[in-house]
Amino acid sequence: MKIRVGFGFDVHKLVPGRELWLGGIRIEHTSGLQGHSDADVLIHALCDALLGAANLRDIGYHFPDTSDKYENIDSKILLRETMVLVREKGYEFGNADMTVCAERPKLKAYIPRMQKILAECMQVDEEDISIKATTTEKLGYTGREEGMSAYAVVLLQKI
Repeated sequence: MKIRVGFGFDVHKLVPGRELWLGGIRIEHTSGLQGHSDADVLIHALCDALLGAANLRDIGYHFPDTSDKYENIDSKILLRETMVLVREKGYEFGNADMTVCAERPKLKAYIPRMQKILAECMQVDEEDISIKATTTEKLGYTGREEGMSAYAVVLLQKI
């Protein structure tokens, strides 16, 4: 069996007046993430990890922020399209391990719902989606609540 590992990272600035979308769900917060799409850093990192593992370049290559087609798009759509690309190349999802870095809001209560939504989008088992949340102990742009970041590692198997 041939397996491949991919790594993804994304960061977006926090700004007032935007909705906060993380892991495919809307979370009540005083600020949201700025971006061309809904700026869901967790899904963007996951898409990059999936694309990287399948050697399909990156999210910006497939869904450029210069295209009106992707302006304010729901990142769950990008994730579904990413899974189509991965499967067309002959790979199937094994598992994902992801971490969101944010000082606020606290994300622990939202993680099970994120896992469910992402698993549905990807047509995979919830058990294969691991999501963790951490802070940066008030250090850096995350600690100052200027932005959020996310990291993702995925395993793909050649069918």
